[in-house]
Amino acid sequence: MSTLLLSLETSSPVCSVALHYLDTGRLVGQTELRLEKSHSSHLSLLISQLLENTLHTLQDVAAVAVSDGPGSYTGLRIGAAAAKGLCYALEIPLLAVSTLQSLAHQVAAVTARPDQYWYCPMLDARRMEVYAGVYRADGAEVLAPTPLLLDETTLAEQLAGQSLLFFGNGAAKFRPLVADNPHAAFLAGIEPSAISVGALALEAYRRQEFRSVAYYEPFYLKEVYTTTPKNKQ
Repeated sequence: MSTLLLSLETSSPVCSVALHYLDTGRLVGQTELRLEKSHSSHLSLLISQLLENTLHTLQDVAAVAVSDGPGSYTGLRIGAAAAKGLCYALEIPLLAVSTLQSLAHQVAAVTARPDQYWYCPMLDARRMEVYAGVYRADGAEVLAPTPLLLDETTLAEQLAGQSLLFFGNGAAKFRPLVADNPHAAFLAGIEPSAISVGALALEAYRRQEFRSVAYYEPFYLKEVYTTTPKNKQ
């Protein structure tokens, strides 16, 4: 009987894979690789190694969860393609979890007195822009994922009377702009993890919030701009 949830997190430079038991939610194992542009060549290997190291096979996987975005366009596409391919081949359901909500859950779960904060993950975009959202400790959405152009007035309404924790690889750009605000606190070193994706996906699985294997696309949040290289003379 298939008993495992396989979770993939590829929205950032960290390529992360995790396994949970579907019935108990217990973490079986997790592995990750921190190499730039390694997802396409290493994701399948990480999945195979994790299954082997935990004495499981793909036939034990009952569902696959993937980080939904926003984040790296290429990384999200690689994760989505891998998840959809596994779900199609194994005839199992697909789940998708917001990258920002997963990050907020990750931090709230280890924060002392978590209810005293709102949680604002920030993912680096171009220049002074980030992808961000604001969440309560229970995961309730205060501000839906949105691209934010950072300046001294960013999130001024939320910071007026509420303590916010900022984290993620885009938060460092915001810190100098609100250095004098006593309601703004920052955490360094917080990166997306397949463990948190799996924790939220377990809840979605129980609610049967499955995605279409044929038509699912990641939540990029913004259109991707590409340029055509000039012809060499």
